Amino acid sequence: MAERSFAKEVQHLRMGEGDVFHGEGILAVTKALLQSGVSYVGGYQGAPISHLMDVLADAQEILGELNVHFEASASEASAAAMLAASVNYPLRGAVTWKSTVGTNVASDALANVASSGVKGGALVIVGEDYGEGSSIMQERTHAFAMKSQMWLLDPRPNLTSIVDAVETGFQLSEASNTPVMLELRIRACHVYGSFEVKDNKAAEFTLSDAMENPKRDYSRVVLPPSNFAHEVEKIEKRWPAAIEFIKNNKLNEFLGGHKGKAGIIVQGGHYNTLIRALELLGLADAFGETEIPIYCLNVTYPLIDDEVKGFCLDKEAVLMIEEGQPEYIEQAVNTILRNADIQARIIGKSILPRAGEYTGQVLQAGIRQFLEAYAPKPLHGTPQASAMVLSDADQKLIAEIVPPRPAGFCTGCPERPVFSAMKLVQKDVGKFHVSCDIGCHLFSILPPFDIGNTTMGYGLGWSGASAFNAPSKQRTVSIMGDGGFWHNGLTSGVGNAVFNKNDNVLVIVDNGYAAATGGQDILSSRADNKTKSTNNPIAKAVRGMGVDWVREVNTYNVGEMKKVMTDAMTTAITGPKVIIAQSECMLNRQRREKPIRTKAIKDGKRVVRARYGVDPDTCTGDHSCIRISGCPSLTIKDNPDPLRDHPVAWVNNDCVGCGVCGENAHAAILCPSFFRAELVYNPSAWDRFKAGLRGAIIGVMQARIDKRRQKYSFGATP
Repeated sequence: MAERSFAKEVQHLRMGEGDVFHGEGILAVTKALLQSGVSYVGGYQGAPISHLMDVLADAQEILGELNVHFEASASEASAAAMLAASVNYPLRGAVTWKSTVGTNVASDALANVASSGVKGGALVIVGEDYGEGSSIMQERTHAFAMKSQMWLLDPRPNLTSIVDAVETGFQLSEASNTPVMLELRIRACHVYGSFEVKDNKAAEFTLSDAMENPKRDYSRVVLPPSNFAHEVEKIEKRWPAAIEFIKNNKLNEFLGGHKGKAGIIVQGGHYNTLIRALELLGLADAFGETEIPIYCLNVTYPLIDDEVKGFCLDKEAVLMIEEGQPEYIEQAVNTILRNADIQARIIGKSILPRAGEYTGQVLQAGIRQFLEAYAPKPLHGTPQASAMVLSDADQKLIAEIVPPRPAGFCTGCPERPVFSAMKLVQKDVGKFHVSCDIGCHLFSILPPFDIGNTTMGYGLGWSGASAFNAPSKQRTVSIMGDGGFWHNGLTSGVGNAVFNKNDNVLVIVDNGYAAATGGQDILSSRADNKTKSTNNPIAKAVRGMGVDWVREVNTYNVGEMKKVMTDAMTTAITGPKVIIAQSECMLNRQRREKPIRTKAIKDGKRVVRARYGVDPDTCTGDHSCIRISGCPSLTIKDNPDPLRDHPVAWVNNDCVGCGVCGENAHAAILCPSFFRAELVYNPSAWDRFKAGLRGAIIGVMQARIDKRRQKYSFGATP
């Protein structure tokens, strides 16, 4: 099950000519694909375009009506390779994944399809995951577009512009026989708005037509001598065709005023932020009306020389708003102008940050500095009250007051006890090198675990420690999630370790889903899936690769986890050792069970739910349980005993009853203060009788204790 269901929203995809669509950006992209007559769609989930995959999965009935084939691809490379269908046939296809990490994986297939060229429109929808909302290294898609000479669209973040970009992206691809990349930032994916829809369109030439009438063109295969001809073709044929299409269809926009000595060139994706910054400075309204000339690049590669020269010809200075580095566009614009002997100054990274997200505050400060230097007159507008930029001192003060809140494991996460056990093993066998992987388990690098030395990529946890396959008194431990395992880890991790007779340890966290990307089903998911093959055990795949030492453990059993991990680190058996730590993702489990439980309670059925707590009279207040767990529901509160100063541990109402806190306390031989309670909803008469009897017995015993306490208290009469 995915993080969010779009079962209701996808019905809006049936809208036709004359209707107005209201909804989220990611749904608008799907509607645009259907309006464009695509034959196939594939991709790999990952922020910020995870929901596009979820929408497509929920819309499979509608896709089927239009003969659109959809695949949740095994990896970005698998998705990119789908575009091969458009090389020889007039088939439109789209694939999607997360930013440069996905494009890295897909780069082999992308380079080949960009070399061979396409006959049908091929669109790559990339989630440009840059900035403070990102979870990856800070790189840009722009470099990949230039490297393989694929055209890069960066539409203004409103639904009409995004839909137009999808539709014209296919047209541009076909006009220039080149795959086209469309980048969408997080905010664009989830922006809400409206647009006038068109009818959905089934492809005139279908996948079946291609399969039943196969065509072969040796000149499209990337082998010598064809590959040499492809490079020439890119420059002499495809590039000019793309330039002509972009110019004729006015894909880039000239906005704002038409006169002035200063202007602004902006990437389309940053247009909204630019307008907000101008609005705060009193230089624009909320609808984008401004006297400052703006050249909006909805196509950031290739640049259109004539448009750049025309915009800059009468300007003394132009501000180039280009987020990230290197400043590819700024350098290209300077080259265009200098070759044409146009002397307008291009101001970009000299006043705007060379790296980091271009927020409204960042652009506001940069635009003010630019205009003060080159066009002070426009600044006579009336700034809004909120236009003040926080001083460095104010920002430092806020940082001191507001504590940092790094991402962490969810309450009851089945991965937390894995690292609790690992901490206990390190206490017994000594510290060891831990190679991390991409996924929820990467949160182990943060307190309270502080486990993990490196991470090299999705499914590359074991490969990241392959250099340490050397004689040593201490083995290394590598981590891999089930999503990463099926994505890349089975071959590059497990297969590589078997082939090279690795003697180290791999822990595969098997929580039943690609949890980090939204809880999508994968090969080893336990749930039945109508359109996918699930219930393929990881242990079976690992043994099939040649691993003999394989152990499966319930993650919530901390004691057993500790025992198995210790055995793996100390056994005399050589060769690769794999521990499969299994328990369902608690977030997905709660999504599944909560509605059922809530309905049962509402219907008056008896429901029992486990809760855990801490006895404040027994708790010593040393908080070892918190340091070894880190569960958000395990916190502290004031000690009820007036003679004790230290706060006691406390389990708040967020507890989901996983029991890890008590398991940790037992495995670490900490203290007996944890207890398990059962909350009974709609209790039966027998439940009420038992509760009353227990209460009476406890009351009698408590009264005796209170009487003894009074007898021996200070000042009591003997």
